[in-house]
Amino acid sequence: MTESGNPSQPVNEYDGSQIQVLEGLEAVRRRPGMYIGSTGERGLHHMVYEVVSYAIAEHLAGRADAIDVTITADGGIRVTDNGRGLPVEVQEPTGTSAVERELTELSFRSRPHVGYGLCGGLSGLGLCVVNALSSRLTVEVHRDGHRWTQEYEKGTAVTALTKHEETPEHGTAITFLPDADIFETTWWSFATLSQRLQELAFLNGGLAISLTDERPERPVRYHHTDGLRAYVAHLNPYPPSLVHSPAIGFESENEEQTIFVQVAMQWNTWSPGEFHSFANSTRTHEGGAHEVGFRTALTDLVNDYARRQRQMSAEDEDITAEAVHEGLTAVISVKLAHPVFEGSTRTKLGNPEAGAYVQEVVRQHLTDWLDHNPNEAAAIIRHIVNAQSCGR
Repeated sequence: MTESGNPSQPVNEYDGSQIQVLEGLEAVRRRPGMYIGSTGERGLHHMVYEVVSYAIAEHLAGRADAIDVTITADGGIRVTDNGRGLPVEVQEPTGTSAVERELTELSFRSRPHVGYGLCGGLSGLGLCVVNALSSRLTVEVHRDGHRWTQEYEKGTAVTALTKHEETPEHGTAITFLPDADIFETTWWSFATLSQRLQELAFLNGGLAISLTDERPERPVRYHHTDGLRAYVAHLNPYPPSLVHSPAIGFESENEEQTIFVQVAMQWNTWSPGEFHSFANSTRTHEGGAHEVGFRTALTDLVNDYARRQRQMSAEDEDITAEAVHEGLTAVISVKLAHPVFEGSTRTKLGNPEAGAYVQEVVRQHLTDWLDHNPNEAAAIIRHIVNAQSCGR
């Protein structure tokens, strides 16, 4: 845990007063599927993502640029970040430390960053859920000039928050061992964790995420300063098949700083198309408003541009959405202050304002890109018109 972020901003701006209590943890142990989706492999790995989401929130606040995830030799998980560190002050009237409240009380935190919610999680309740479903958990905090530790078993504190030696560092390390009495398996898949952590590094450009497996050790590290364009390049691994290069990428934030949109896209000749959408770093498998906004704007824009450049005549039928998306690899990520998730697995974004803003951003920025890259634009339109002809 090392110093990072903007040192001019006070490290204590995030404190225990921003925690709102909902209910106790016994319900989590009785009905774990309600909080992490399942007690199988999917739910087990979701425990890691819940802890990582808190570290990513520190990155969004401009306070962390590195997250280290380790599968420990005894089958546990350790997640370390170099953010501000969980608050350690004692809260009145309970006399309980803010760290303990965070780890034992179902709560939502209002984090003082750029305004966007936590990065994913079925419940958004994170650390206390992980604590409740772990046979043991240790928290180590570097904050306020000292190192602090506390230990838990099955969600209950077994030691007091203990103040240790002085340190100039800041950040949090959570180490937990999933409860074998709750989970059907406690074996971590390196491949599953690696894929999701790499995805999160793509979605949060500039954030370095490492994964180490001590069973035996095999470290990997993901750090993509080019963000979503690097993601698209990863998904499009065959340069000879690319219609244009490099990938198109743009981003925009609304004036209220409540919606931040990032888009990367590239056409190729070898695939039927691949589309990935995210909201607050959660994969929106069921789509939603942001996907609809993107697809609508893209189809309208391509038709308008093709006719304006006389690659289509006024008598030609409109290009279909299917032709536009033929061979298109695209990633869209939105971050919202107040995301609304719907659908059977809560992976469908329901915010209509997100759809409207995505349409606006795509129309403005993609039109500008096409106008400034006429050769690549002509190749893209030829590819799409050919897909339309072949599809008739």
